[in-house]
Amino acid sequence: MLQRSLLFLAIGVSLLLCSGCVAKSDYLQKQAEADALTRNLAAISAENAGLRDRIERLNAEREKLTVERDDLNTRLGALAEELARTTTETQRTIFDLKRRNVELEGDKQMLEESIALVKKNKEEAVQNVSKTYEGLLEAVKQEKFLVSKTYEGLLKEMKEEIEHGQIAITELKGKLTVDVVDKILFDSGQAEIKPEGLAVLKRVVDILITVMDKTIRVEGHTDNVPIAGALAKRYPTNWELSAARALTVTRYLEKEGLDPTLLSAAAFGEYQPVADNETAEGRAKNRRIAIILLPKEER
Repeated sequence: MLQRSLLFLAIGVSLLLCSGCVAKSDYLQKQAEADALTRNLAAISAENAGLRDRIERLNAEREKLTVERDDLNTRLGALAEELARTTTETQRTIFDLKRRNVELEGDKQMLEESIALVKKNKEEAVQNVSKTYEGLLEAVKQEKFLVSKTYEGLLKEMKEEIEHGQIAITELKGKLTVDVVDKILFDSGQAEIKPEGLAVLKRVVDILITVMDKTIRVEGHTDNVPIAGALAKRYPTNWELSAARALTVTRYLEKEGLDPTLLSAAAFGEYQPVADNETAEGRAKNRRIAIILLPKEER
């Protein structure tokens, strides 16, 4: 708009000069005004150029800020989503922790009750074991007392036979053994008890009759001399002879009143010697009947 006004003014000045109608002073005045306007125009043009540059810079800055804003909005949206997801997970975790805490409280209570029950059972078990131990100890004491009493009774009753080597009585770990040499009970190669043998066994029975908590095993033993002659038809080996003698004594103990459920018979023949079979004295010791008192579980 300003440029157009200056143009019109310059045209007007030219026309005036051409017409010769304008005084020189007016001309100079108008020329000065035109120069001033020209300078103003140049200044305004320069200012306009500066404003355009500034506008361009501002527009560029605005675009940059717009991009940064959009980026921030994008990041803010992502952060909002992350916050929402984290919040949801946190709430779920808190819920799970509360639920687990309730479960743990229940487990703790059950554990405390279990510990109390185990402690109670342990105390009861200790008491029961203690009572059982005391009972067993008392039973062992009583058993030892009975065995020792039986042992002492047999020693006293069979003193003469023991001194003559006809009977040997031993006691070891609750096992009482009465070894009777065969010559006091049987004739050679026979399984029938002699009258004097019956008398000896009767005295043994009188002591054993009081024993109710033991089993009584009768064992037959021989030396290693083979059975020969006509006797071999009845007893082919020492097995048969030792078995017959053990059964004969067992039947006699039953006949004299011993509980048959506590009795048993065993034959060992020549295979459990107590002395050397190379001598006559050793063979005499090996030919024997053993009456053994055992705890019932060892029968």
